[in-house]
Amino acid sequence: MSVDSAVAPALVAPPVEVVALGREDSAAVLDLDRWAFALDRDQLLPADEQAIADALEWDRTYGARLAQGDGSARLAGIYSVRSGEAVVPGGASVPCSGLTWVGVHPRDRRRGVLTALMRHHLADVAARGEPFSLLYAAEATIYGRFGYGTAASSAVLTLPRGPAWRDVPGSDDLVVDVDRADARPWAATLAGCYERGRRLRPGWLSRERAEIWGEILLDPRRTRRGAESRLVMTVSTPDGELRGYALFRRLPKWEHNAPAGTVEVEEAVTLDAKAARALWGRLADLDLTSSVETPYLPVDDPLLHLLADPRAARPQLTDGLWARLVDVPSALARRTYARDVDVVLAVTDARLPANAGRWHLVGDGDGARCEPTSAPAQLGLDVRELGAAYFGGPSLAGLAGAGLVDVHDDAALARTSTAFTSPVAPHCGWIF
Repeated sequence: MSVDSAVAPALVAPPVEVVALGREDSAAVLDLDRWAFALDRDQLLPADEQAIADALEWDRTYGARLAQGDGSARLAGIYSVRSGEAVVPGGASVPCSGLTWVGVHPRDRRRGVLTALMRHHLADVAARGEPFSLLYAAEATIYGRFGYGTAASSAVLTLPRGPAWRDVPGSDDLVVDVDRADARPWAATLAGCYERGRRLRPGWLSRERAEIWGEILLDPRRTRRGAESRLVMTVSTPDGELRGYALFRRLPKWEHNAPAGTVEVEEAVTLDAKAARALWGRLADLDLTSSVETPYLPVDDPLLHLLADPRAARPQLTDGLWARLVDVPSALARRTYARDVDVVLAVTDARLPANAGRWHLVGDGDGARCEPTSAPAQLGLDVRELGAAYFGGPSLAGLAGAGLVDVHDDAALARTSTAFTSPVAPHCGWIF
């Protein structure tokens, strides 16, 4: 039975308007963020709040205003974007949007607020000519319905102190140092190593603005949960070239009159095996500690191979980076392919009709082109699965095994699945 809106107006969702927000709205944005993520209002000092607000891109920060019965409207939801570039298979760094700060006030859930925000974001990305949007999901069930696919899995490890290591010749020649991670001296130094490190992995988002480093190195005393202030460990060559770093803190603890502290690593970047061995070897051998908790790592991170007994690190797998192709032909043409590919893809996209249809993809290790076609489809899939496979993480064959790819040509599936692979696992070391 249908419900007549004239009879039951209370069941009709009120109109939602998405509007641009400005720096003058920072207090309202921070307040809504606290409501959405259950954050303590008293954790941040005014100077901390200002640093966080400065890191937002105010020309890409938007709010959803929900109409009220008295003719007014209240802020019911927000989102912002980290503009940057992400490496795609083949090494090109492609402009994209890092979706962030997505939040809806608890009182306004189930009223179309998130849908309005996401519709606005996808239209904005398309208008700017960015071929895809990336995000880290607070909850894994939210974004698939907006066309995002899990493009990278992440590994989280808990290392025991002093594990057995595989030898890496030359790692002992590197210089390891530790200092307080104050934003003023360290931001510019770490930024160069971060940029070099991110180019080693498909999917890793760049940090385009100095204010972002100010926010990352922000260390409010009230949010440390008993841990010390943030530290930075660096690994350099004898002549001073930075080859890796970690942002971390130690959480002191004693059990049965014995030290059992935890090293909490928030970010780690290394440029080669020697740097990785030197960095993790020192992090796992700090006095008064018994374990090291890693941040999200790629599933083929050097650390997993350097440990003589990776089981002892209790690795856990979780979803990492999510990707949404906004311009399918442009995105597919921007990357290269691990083998020659010549395939017709039938793509469905309920939210961006321009992506829907049959696309003829031809590519190899030097480049690709993707054009509309009327030829019969060899593979059919939703834009969500295409985004999942785009950076070379989940394979098309694996997705087909789960019934998420329609296969009209078995040979085409094998060729195309291999072509989409990446020699290293995709990952983004910044949970933006």
